[in-house]
Amino acid sequence: MIVGVTGGTGCGKTTALQAVQALGGLALDCDAIYHELLKSDKRMLAAIAERFPEAMENGSLARKKLGAIVFADPNALEDLNAITHAAVRREVVSCLHNWKGQLAAIDAIALFESGLASLCDKTVAIVAPEEVRIARLMAREGISEDYAQARIAAQKPERFFRESCTAVLENKGTREAFYETCKAFFAELISAEIETIVRRRKYEQRTTA
Repeated sequence: MIVGVTGGTGCGKTTALQAVQALGGLALDCDAIYHELLKSDKRMLAAIAERFPEAMENGSLARKKLGAIVFADPNALEDLNAITHAAVRREVVSCLHNWKGQLAAIDAIALFESGLASLCDKTVAIVAPEEVRIARLMAREGISEDYAQARIAAQKPERFFRESCTAVLENKGTREAFYETCKAFFAELISAEIETIVRRRKYEQRTTA
């Protein structure tokens, strides 16, 4: 089973992925994958260099320059996303192809925009109160309250994730409590998937006997 995990920054997606790993599942963090591809994917880097030559310095990508360009121009950001989403998707598909376990999770804030949701059997929105998210961002990244609020305001609203996903996990308490909630949720998914497979095999045996 492949589960898409999404939600705004500071909601607790990393905790959900850790729960997947604890159950023996494959956890694919698309943000981490993207940063690795910036070092190794020549195809993606060539496409970025072709579209944004002004963001290159001595043959290397200057990420701050690129950020300044795309965040000031929605069309430029859309072009960059088209390049990077395609590269991340290729890597995710490769990882899934080589995975033989029962559960894999794809963590992507742009799960639907990137097309990664089409790879998933289920999608899960991780949500949390805004004040909790702000406090987490401030503590985690050492940023001001105003900057944390601006980061959150620039992303999709909670309603988008709730309405787009097949399930919602609310992160309102401690990290430990949410971790256990996630483990129970994903364990139930695995159990239901196994039960479905068993029923299907029994049906196939009866119809071919």
